[in-house]
Amino acid sequence: MNSEADNNDPELVYTLDEALAEVGFGKFQILVLAYAGLGAMAEAMEVMILSFIGPSVKDEWGLSSGQESLITTVVFAGMLIGAYSWGLISDNYGRRIGLLSIAVVTSIFAFLSAFSTNYISLVIFRMVVGIGLGGGPVYSSWFLEFVPVRNRGLWMAIFSTFWTIGTILEASLAWIIIPRMGWRWLLALSSIPCFAAFILFFLTIESPRYLYLNDKITDAYNILKKMAAVNKARLPSGTLVPDQMSELDEESPTENTQLLSIRGNTIGIPKPSSLFTIFSPSLLKTTLLLWAVYFGNSFSYYGVVLMTLELSSEQSKCGTTVLHLKQAADSSLYRNVFITSIAELPGLILSAVLVDRIGRRNSMLLMYSFGFILLLPLMFHHNELITTSLLFGARMCIIGNYTVAGIYCPEFYPTSVRTTGVGVASAVGRIASMMCPLVAVELVSGCHQMAAISLFGVVIILSGISALLFPVETKGRRLSDIVAVNN
Repeated sequence: MNSEADNNDPELVYTLDEALAEVGFGKFQILVLAYAGLGAMAEAMEVMILSFIGPSVKDEWGLSSGQESLITTVVFAGMLIGAYSWGLISDNYGRRIGLLSIAVVTSIFAFLSAFSTNYISLVIFRMVVGIGLGGGPVYSSWFLEFVPVRNRGLWMAIFSTFWTIGTILEASLAWIIIPRMGWRWLLALSSIPCFAAFILFFLTIESPRYLYLNDKITDAYNILKKMAAVNKARLPSGTLVPDQMSELDEESPTENTQLLSIRGNTIGIPKPSSLFTIFSPSLLKTTLLLWAVYFGNSFSYYGVVLMTLELSSEQSKCGTTVLHLKQAADSSLYRNVFITSIAELPGLILSAVLVDRIGRRNSMLLMYSFGFILLLPLMFHHNELITTSLLFGARMCIIGNYTVAGIYCPEFYPTSVRTTGVGVASAVGRIASMMCPLVAVELVSGCHQMAAISLFGVVIILSGISALLFPVETKGRRLSDIVAVNN
């Protein structure tokens, strides 16, 4: 039987991973999941709102189509900045500092957006909101660091459902609010989850893995003790010690390998910048492949979302196509967005079923294949039912890949650069998000449906090849803390 005396026995030692395995996944992690999920839901709502406020603002202020599009573009530009910035902050100053900063920025400026007096102020407020939204990877990395290896993929897939809940909730709110109360009320009400994330932040705690990495062993131990108490479990017997030999590929270091850690200069190597570290020899290949996957996933995801109304609308015929954002009063817009958002639920279930059974890479390859097959028939015109069904299936596969990539990426990067690595990959995805409307919608609107679908097919193939080339499978693999750098 474990006891406090056992835990102080210098002859018995255990690592953080062993402690997490003993504590298991219980009530404590459920509470962590609820908060991280709230952050993901708030992010999804603020992104989805872009599909609804543009037409209303355009009508009220007499904006051009270019000005309307800029409202969306600046948000993604802000997310590009934020994804990188919040990653660096949380890797260097702690996950809680990152979470607090994100919650403050997002909640304040999301609410202020509802009181924009003119177009310029709205653009500025929404860009700052975008910077806050770029912190999404911090929520996922923070949650991941509390989860034991067993069934980690399943729980990360469950975490991803909060994004889908946010998209469905926002579509429902828009359907109810805009025709009756207008876009300002939608902005104000949609900021409530952001404020909730700020208020509940004060109940959060620092990631024990972040503390462990930075040699704050006592603080990490105290959190593990609290986790064990809440989960009604026990820590292993002995003393928590640093796992100095953790490295990326979980192999013993060779004579040609050195170890880098944010703990400090343990072997005479200066503390590296986390941005430069993700380009170290042991991480460079997968970093570039992850960028390709994130770019392809974002491009495909937002492309299918934007094209759904183009291809399924009865008016989506050459010469008479209208933009997917029609008159705000047209309730069919909200209904269609709501229906297509539902497609994400089976995609999340599929990814949750596959990810811990066949692995991360195989899951992505399978869903890329089905997504490609479902998109191919859309090169030609079909009736609305067939078109909508194919798009529904394609979106299901794409969100599944989005989810699995979101599991693989933070699992791959060591703790010292985890949020930076995920943040930069997400930033690359945001570039795709900004490019996609210019390519996808314009091609379909210009009567080039075959070219648009062909482009998406090429992007999916390249993303699948990138996933196939991942050198590491993270299924069942413990999280690493130290970067292995080959000479």
